[in-house]
Amino acid sequence: MATVSTPPTDQAKTIFDELGYTVSGDGEEFRAERKWRVVRVSAVTGSDETPDDGDLRCFVTWNEYASELRNRLRRTDPEYEWAIIGVREGGDYEVLRAPPSAAPAV
Repeated sequence: MATVSTPPTDQAKTIFDELGYTVSGDGEEFRAERKWRVVRVSAVTGSDETPDDGDLRCFVTWNEYASELRNRLRRTDPEYEWAIIGVREGGDYEVLRAPPSAAPAV
């Protein structure tokens, strides 16, 4: 089982690097850039708070916290587009996306 108090920071950076993003920044929050897209990535545990602002955000957490985090984000309904990556101890991961926006496309 993953260590509860340690967010999967190294795993988050590795995932985005392998997806072809340029990763910059140190710590549990960093930027991942590819072409025109800039994603703010936060490596979190089950107890971490989610930010209120941003455009594109991805939360990387241990797999056992991913569903709980998705439910919390759905309840708070932040203004930004978000996704969650649930990391398993062996390194595999699953992507959980935000539900489609109810707002009409502009």
